[in-house]
Amino acid sequence: MLVMSLRILVLLLGLALVPSAWAQEQAFTNRSTELKERGAADARAVGTLAENTEVKVLARSGGWTRVDAGGRSGFVNVFHLRFPVTVESKSGGGGFFSGMTSAMGGGGRKTEKATIATTGIRGLSPEDLKSASPDAAALAKAQSYRADKPTAERFAREGKLTAVSVDNPQGDRR
Repeated sequence: MLVMSLRILVLLLGLALVPSAWAQEQAFTNRSTELKERGAADARAVGTLAENTEVKVLARSGGWTRVDAGGRSGFVNVFHLRFPVTVESKSGGGGFFSGMTSAMGGGGRKTEKATIATTGIRGLSPEDLKSASPDAAALAKAQSYRADKPTAERFAREGKLTAVSVDNPQGDRR
């Protein structure tokens, strides 16, 4: 009975440590960025992190990531981070002899460290929607950036922007 209780205790302790191991992953800044007091664009900056600064991810929340950067803790926009990943690839050129070598145990897969800058942000949670309140000032500010067609066309001309036609890779389906 004591052995069973000890096993359960060790299992529960191990499960309790898993989230902290997941949360404390390594990342690097992909540009110079502000370290914010809280996860919001209008939050006070508590410091600046240079490009390629190594950070430890403590938590993720929408578009913001709480990080520890050399003892300084704060929030960074998730788009300003890149996360190293391990990728597996086949060695060799993929030809007949390469395949034969792999099958005979002389080759196969190799593991490499790579940095991939992809980021996904989940939508709003039900709690976020329930606690949401309209921000009239933010809406007015966003609307102030709106441009009418003549203004947009003038901007494009002055910037020497030109229209480019791009084929739809999905065919004509829209």
